[in-house]
Amino acid sequence: MSRVGKRTITIPDSVKISDSPNLLTISGPKGEMKVNLFDGIAINISENSLSVSRSNDDKMLRAMHGTIRQLISNAINGVNDGFSKVLQIQGIGYAARTENNRLVLQLGFSHDIAIDLPDGIEVSVQKNEVEIKGINKQIVGQFAAKVRSLKKPEPYKGKGIRYKGEFVRSKQGKKVGGKD
Repeated sequence: MSRVGKRTITIPDSVKISDSPNLLTISGPKGEMKVNLFDGIAINISENSLSVSRSNDDKMLRAMHGTIRQLISNAINGVNDGFSKVLQIQGIGYAARTENNRLVLQLGFSHDIAIDLPDGIEVSVQKNEVEIKGINKQIVGQFAAKVRSLKKPEPYKGKGIRYKGEFVRSKQGKKVGGKD
């Protein structure tokens, strides 16, 4: 049996769950999310806990058992607490700002880069840190990865965009000199 799938999920008091065939609606203080259920996956809701089970040991059901359980757990955490990623911008002249539901970045190119914010995402900029918040873990992570991919940290001077706490291994520069 799936190790992830057999764990129960505790439901906070502020979260309401409504179950309909093939769709689970989870609402909380930060918003509402819907999780599509797979045929053969059953949801058992008791007072303040939720468990996921499967009808048989079919290969596809075994694969989806833990996945559906984790999607439900992420949705519950998202509508209750939310998710956030913090990016750090390092480099002289590198900057970020928000305007008109867009994130505008100056990353040493001849032009500014403007990225439209997806629905359900909030971005706040303070000095060299960009905080991305939302209730959907997948959208928050994907948007953070998209922003980071615009200027990945380079290994010689460390300039670029990195996750907060990410360690970038630096390389030694070119050796100048004659023959040894």
